[in-house]
Amino acid sequence: MSFRQAVSKLCKELLNSAPMRIKPYNSCPIAGKLIVSKYDFGGHSSSNHRREVFQWVILFGQAAIILGTCSTPSLAEDVSTGSSSENGSSGFRKIEDASMISNEHTSKWRVFTDNGRDYFSQGNIEQAEIFFRSALQEAKEGFGERDPHVASACNNLAELFRVKKDFASAEPLYVEAINILEEHFGTDDVRVGAALHNLGQFYLVQRKLEDARVCYEIKRRVLGEAHTDYADTMYHLGTVLYLQGKEKDSEDLIADSIRILEAAGQGESILCIRRMQYLIQMYTKSSRFAEAEILLRKILHTMELSKGWKSLDTVVVAERLALTLETAGRLNEAEELLERCLDARKNLLPDDHIQNAANMLYIARVKMLVSNQLMKTDSSRAVAELDIAKNLLRSSIRVARRVLVRLLEKKGNREPIGGLRKTGKDAQSAALILLQSLNALGSLEIMKLEFLGSREYIPAEADAALRQCISTFKEFGDQHSISDSPQVKAEYLSCLRRLDYLLCNGLTSEIGAAKDIKDEIRRVEGEISKAGKTRS
Repeated sequence: MSFRQAVSKLCKELLNSAPMRIKPYNSCPIAGKLIVSKYDFGGHSSSNHRREVFQWVILFGQAAIILGTCSTPSLAEDVSTGSSSENGSSGFRKIEDASMISNEHTSKWRVFTDNGRDYFSQGNIEQAEIFFRSALQEAKEGFGERDPHVASACNNLAELFRVKKDFASAEPLYVEAINILEEHFGTDDVRVGAALHNLGQFYLVQRKLEDARVCYEIKRRVLGEAHTDYADTMYHLGTVLYLQGKEKDSEDLIADSIRILEAAGQGESILCIRRMQYLIQMYTKSSRFAEAEILLRKILHTMELSKGWKSLDTVVVAERLALTLETAGRLNEAEELLERCLDARKNLLPDDHIQNAANMLYIARVKMLVSNQLMKTDSSRAVAELDIAKNLLRSSIRVARRVLVRLLEKKGNREPIGGLRKTGKDAQSAALILLQSLNALGSLEIMKLEFLGSREYIPAEADAALRQCISTFKEFGDQHSISDSPQVKAEYLSCLRRLDYLLCNGLTSEIGAAKDIKDEIRRVEGEISKAGKTRS
């Protein structure tokens, strides 16, 4: 079965199972400003990427693949009144009464569509729905049931339902728009491809991966390799294949998408860089650090030329490259790059900024790895590296705790919803850095214990750091849902296990607490396991 046949079969099934019903409105909303613009089904224009900027992220463990589905609604543009009549005048020909009726309905359609978009952009979904429903009804009465204007109105209403998560109402509208466009322009028209893109995004949001794949495959065939949007289609198809477990095919498609953008002179664009970052995450997860390093160096070179080291965007990319080098075992290169990042951040940010705390934590971890390598060959230098790491961790702990307390003090203040959400995420990040730093300090002290022996070294600081890690989790965990973060919970579990190690080996005074710690470990392991099953 061809992809065209597959999507045709899918459309018929959807229409048979969920017939579209549009309720006409007897009372018309108040008309607004009349705007006539170019016909376009959107959904894949470069304007969607203008707001994309680099954001600082905390990297730890294996990189998580985050699918960035399009959250910006793809509202269809209006259809121009088009060509003139035989006598050269523009607009509708007023030959008979039916034309006059058509002109009246199409004018209402344009006004209702414009008002619907205005309310939609303001977040007033209820009013937007009233206007979009009315626009669909007027388009049917003014242009005819199977006219492209009706497809445009269907798409707009479908996007609104998608935002409302009313997927059952949205799906038949998307399908109806595709059917109308195929009837009017043919199956190989670019407007059909754009409508298939919208339907593919709709399926992707719901993780209906095979349905999304079919839509993107057909769009790819419709556009052809010479079309400028071909690279965009390959990227979206690649993300779907990755979620389906077809990693090799996915990587090839996304890599080809990047090459097409580079060939078109867009290799330094934000769009291309974002796709490189997604491919880097895929390479990192599959331990293909050499390929990840090549792309990271390419991005860093671009950022150094365009923004220099006085930009945090450059620092973030350099830090990510350093962490990749660390994972690949190239510790000296990683340490040198991380120290350069810290110097740059100190010139750009306040001393007590959470990014500085994270940067110091990363350097300390690298120094602990270097120390571990030197233990058998140069013990004095190994201990010196641990001492430097210890000072860095203490500074990281101090900054992270200060930031966390400051953020939690905001909880009583009145903030808009967006501000509260950002404060919650910042608090989770600060808590994670604090727990990681305390956990690393406990690990460092255990390393000293194993190197020097229990007769020469008593791990009191290890015990104190790990208990502080546990008390921090219990103190702040309930605020801003910090304890619900999988990363925070995993770090807390790691602290528990290290403390359990000290207790089991009689290296701490509170031996009687061993049973409580083991019970807590089992409880947290159960929560993490249950959460993992729920996500899968």
